[in-house]
Amino acid sequence: MLDEEEKLIMAAIAGENEAFGLLYDHYQPRIYRFIYLKVSHREEAEDLTHQVFLSAFEKISGFKIKTSASFSGWVYSIARNKVIDHYRTRKNAVDIETVQIPELKDSREDIMDAAMEMEKARRAILKLSPIEQDVVVMRFIEELSPKETAKVLNRSEISVRVIQHRAVKNLRAIMELGENS
Repeated sequence: MLDEEEKLIMAAIAGENEAFGLLYDHYQPRIYRFIYLKVSHREEAEDLTHQVFLSAFEKISGFKIKTSASFSGWVYSIARNKVIDHYRTRKNAVDIETVQIPELKDSREDIMDAAMEMEKARRAILKLSPIEQDVVVMRFIEELSPKETAKVLNRSEISVRVIQHRAVKNLRAIMELGENS
């Protein structure tokens, strides 16, 4: 944890709203992206992100710098739980296949190729098990450490590394099958 971040966290715990606001500004885009990859709808992701930070704000006084997970891990845990609760309470399941790649304003061939590769990767990730999806998103998209990912997922670091290895192996196989189809 960065010394500057630790000071902000301590100030937020002490009730300084401005300090929490700075933490929010730093983590909100990452949490939104994590949630969006899980729910695939912008409005739902925005609403859940808001709920995550409202919950974090309400619970910040209980955060223990020395004994708790890193702040980022703590916020990701809240986000993951909000997504789980979201799916538990929904009546209609969302088809994850409805995620849309934003339209490209530039029609250059290299941008189109990159968009097609992103779409192929997204579809491959969606074929992984939910735990493998979580690990891949946290490790490679959100760039959490194995230790942070383990805390968020309530697993050991070794377990996260095994899941990551299996997920990467499965992704390669899925991508190779897609190329040969």
